[in-house]
Amino acid sequence: MRKPLFLGSSCIYPKHKRAPQPIKGEYLLSGPLEPTNEWYAAGIKMCQAYRRQYGFNAICAMPTNLYGPDDNFDLETSPSHVLPALIRKFHEAKEAGAPTVTVWGTGTPRREFLHVDDLADACLFLMRYYDGEQIINVGVGEDVSIRELAERVREAVGFEGDIVFDTSKPDGTPRKLLDVSKLRALGWRPTISLAEGIRRTVESYSLVADAL
Repeated sequence: MRKPLFLGSSCIYPKHKRAPQPIKGEYLLSGPLEPTNEWYAAGIKMCQAYRRQYGFNAICAMPTNLYGPDDNFDLETSPSHVLPALIRKFHEAKEAGAPTVTVWGTGTPRREFLHVDDLADACLFLMRYYDGEQIINVGVGEDVSIRELAERVREAVGFEGDIVFDTSKPDGTPRKLLDVSKLRALGWRPTISLAEGIRRTVESYSLVADAL
């Protein structure tokens, strides 16, 4: 029997301080949805409804923030997420010999990051070994501050200048960490550390940027 896999987005969990940390699957719909991601919730509830009424064997996975090769590094027309944006900023600053790189906000918000190769592996694992209705969070179970992330990217890129935090810009949600205990209980864990994942992504971007 075929098993559809529906991928949600951790962005649909209640924002700011409405969801206790780490975030569990059952917190979905316990607060207002993020308007740009609310349709993920509709897809998840549809899969659950079809399962209950028709025995439709669909599973729902909720990945955390993703990154990796071929990410969106666009800073203007289609803004990238924080990690690829930092990689591009530090790379361009290094190439230009700039003394500083400016990062939005205070650097205190905390985020969790999962390499796309680990997500692909987790999806295959779930297709083989999971048949339940409950949402399965997919992440690493650890987070870092944006300040720490910027430092790691600076090191991976080899930028020797300073980091300046523009506190006039918004920080966004203070923290977003997923509870991955269900996935770990099933026997899956990520294999790519954040340091290794950043290194790989920086190398991939550098090859593309140098060819432009």
